[in-house]
Amino acid sequence: MRNFLWSVMGTALLVSAGCANTPSTSIHQPMTARPTEQKAATSPLNGTIFQAGQNEHPLFEDRHARNVGDILTINIVETTSASEKSSSNAQHSGNIAANTSNVTYGSMLLRPLGVTGSSSGTLANKSDSAGNNTFSGTITVTVTEVLPNGNLLVGGEKQVAIGQTNEHVRFSGVVSPSTITGSNTVQSTQVADAHIEYKDATHVDQSAVMSMLARVFLSVLPF
Repeated sequence: MRNFLWSVMGTALLVSAGCANTPSTSIHQPMTARPTEQKAATSPLNGTIFQAGQNEHPLFEDRHARNVGDILTINIVETTSASEKSSSNAQHSGNIAANTSNVTYGSMLLRPLGVTGSSSGTLANKSDSAGNNTFSGTITVTVTEVLPNGNLLVGGEKQVAIGQTNEHVRFSGVVSPSTITGSNTVQSTQVADAHIEYKDATHVDQSAVMSMLARVFLSVLPF
């Protein structure tokens, strides 16, 4: 039984270590797509300028992404800024005074008795929070689907290994062909439903996952 548990634990640790190399993502669409085959007409009317199967690229128009499998470059120029301030103040005060008249006790005349008191309090709350994020760079994506209105659903991923760190940049969104420039680029601020991710996976992440799983399995082993 113990050998079986050790083998299960070893397999789980190896799997988790492998998965740690690829960070999780919130993008649930393909990151790439192969181009579809362009079939020529049965009786092509080819001429000097017009060629069947190439009419999707007009003569006097820059070549840019328009079909599934085409690529275009996204210039990531994201800057967000948010701030919040709030404050509240409260103050209260009170006074009380009580006096008695002359009191005669037998032949004795007692002095008047008096009681005074006061209370006050203040309350002030203040909060101030701010956040700023800047994300810039470029990533080349692939057209994964052409929507009925002509807009392009795009997605792409870039992986960069620097030393012991693997950086992953992912992008997806909907691009209008009218925003694509002559150099086949588009600004990320012009992309609808944009999802932009920048994550990295290091050996530190792997060791942390292995440590957690080790504690779980060791807690149930019959020692």
